[in-house]
Amino acid sequence: MRTIAHISDLHFGKIDEPVAEALVADLVARGPSLIVVSGDLTQRARGWQYQQAARFLNRLPKPQLVVPGNHDIPLFDVTRRFLFPLQRYRKYITTDLAPVYQDEALLVIGLNTARSFTASLRGFWKDGQISSEQLESVRKATRDFPDSVFKVIVTHHPFIPPSNEFRREIVHGAGQALAAMEQCGVDLLLAGHLHAGYHGDVRTHHLQVKCSMLSVQAGTATSTRRRGGAEFV
Repeated sequence: MRTIAHISDLHFGKIDEPVAEALVADLVARGPSLIVVSGDLTQRARGWQYQQAARFLNRLPKPQLVVPGNHDIPLFDVTRRFLFPLQRYRKYITTDLAPVYQDEALLVIGLNTARSFTASLRGFWKDGQISSEQLESVRKATRDFPDSVFKVIVTHHPFIPPSNEFRREIVHGAGQALAAMEQCGVDLLLAGHLHAGYHGDVRTHHLQVKCSMLSVQAGTATSTRRRGGAEFV
C-alpha cells in the first residue's frame, strides 16, 4: 500500500521551531512512499528563507514532490516579482515546476498555480490560476495509465473552500480544470494556501463534475500563521 505524506505552507521566516522539529521526526519515523509539499515554503521568498526551507526538505525522506505557492514569489521586490518570480525557488528548491512521480500503482502530478499577480495581498489573482497548457500536460501525463493507477494532482491553491465559509477562495479556472481532470481519471486533489485542514468531494461545489474526486486540504505544517489567529496576515 502506498502512503502519501501531504504537508503545506511551511512559511520559513515565520515558523514554529518545535513544531518543525517534531514534523521531521514524525516523517522520518513513518517513512511514507512519497512526501508532497503543496507550496508556500517561505514567508517572503527571501534567499535566507529558501535556504532554511531547503535544509528542512533535505532532512525529510525521499522521494518528494514539491510545488511553489504565492508566498514563494517576492512581494515587495517588484522587479524580481514580475521578471524573475521563481528564480530563488529554482535555485534552492528545484528547477522542476511541473514535477511528476510515478510507480506501478501511483501517478502524482504537480502544477504551479502561483503567478506574479498572486503575490499581491488582496488582488484578484491571489487565488492562483491553472493554464490551458498545464491542463494539456495533465492529459499527456495520464493518457497511458490505466484506471488501476491512482492519479493525484498537487497544487498550492484549492479547488473547494472550507465548508463553513461562503467566500470561494479557490484557484481561478477551477471549473475548466476539473472538467479536464475528470476526463483524465484523476482521483485526488492535494492543496494548501488557506491554512485550514479539510476535505470534500468536489461535486459539492462543482455541479458539472459527475465523477467523485476527493479534494484534501493541508493546514499550515510549521508556521505561526494560523488561520483565524492574530498572526494570520
